[in-house]
Amino acid sequence: ENISDVSLNITDCTQVVVPEEVFFTVAAAGILENLLILIAVVRNKNLHLPMYFFICSLAISDMLGSLYKTLENIFIILCKMGYLTRHGDFEKKLDDAMDSMFILSLLGSIFSLLAIAADRYITIFYALRYHNIMTLRRALVILAIIWTFCAGSSIAIALFSYEAATVIPFTILFPLMMFFTLCLYVHMFLLARSHAKKIASLPTSTVHHRTNMKGAITLTIFLGVFLCCWAPFVLHILLARFCPHNPYCACYMSIFHVNGTLIMCNAIINPMIFAFRSPELRNTFKKMFYCSR
Repeated sequence: ENISDVSLNITDCTQVVVPEEVFFTVAAAGILENLLILIAVVRNKNLHLPMYFFICSLAISDMLGSLYKTLENIFIILCKMGYLTRHGDFEKKLDDAMDSMFILSLLGSIFSLLAIAADRYITIFYALRYHNIMTLRRALVILAIIWTFCAGSSIAIALFSYEAATVIPFTILFPLMMFFTLCLYVHMFLLARSHAKKIASLPTSTVHHRTNMKGAITLTIFLGVFLCCWAPFVLHILLARFCPHNPYCACYMSIFHVNGTLIMCNAIINPMIFAFRSPELRNTFKKMFYCSR
């Protein structure tokens, strides 16, 4: 609220407002689509694999992001109607809880994408040892560590978000993890060509290699969509903290609602990529819909 008031005073850029109906529609679609992913993986035993468990982790992160924006808009509507105040103790705790959910969604998405990238890397370059390296138990332990770390970090960052020492590491973590994942991709695709010749002599190696590279391409699409949907919002956080009175920063912050909508669009796009790129998931969805009919 304070940043919006400052923005109106120092810039001619008008606030871009997204209708509340659009927010709720996009958020509901994102929650339902990712819920379908979770149900499909639970129901199909063929999908009880580390890769799909990491995908479920990403789906949960997307659901949290959509749920965060939904609760935030309900909170704003209740404030406008006079049922809640903007500066009460209860409202402050509620706001901290929603901020914690947002940070949990962002961190969960980053580390889930990183886990998927590492899984694809092992699948491509250690194909013969993959089932010994990435067991189901190890995948569950990795997910437990990821979500424990993300939960603790989200609570700490939400409680001390007014401290620059907290905001800086949080915002640095986003490009740092993306850079590390990008390096992993580059290394993956560069070595893939040399590995293609080495594994060509193995039985059914060509089929496995094509399947693994298809998984790597799918993951690349995930990363590109994630960057497009989350980077504008992370940039908004940086500008709001370090240059809220600059006219150019204030002009960018006038599209806050658009950046929030992009986050929820990420939750809609990811399940579509799952369904389009995974024949097993498509078959599971078909069986689910036919059985429901």
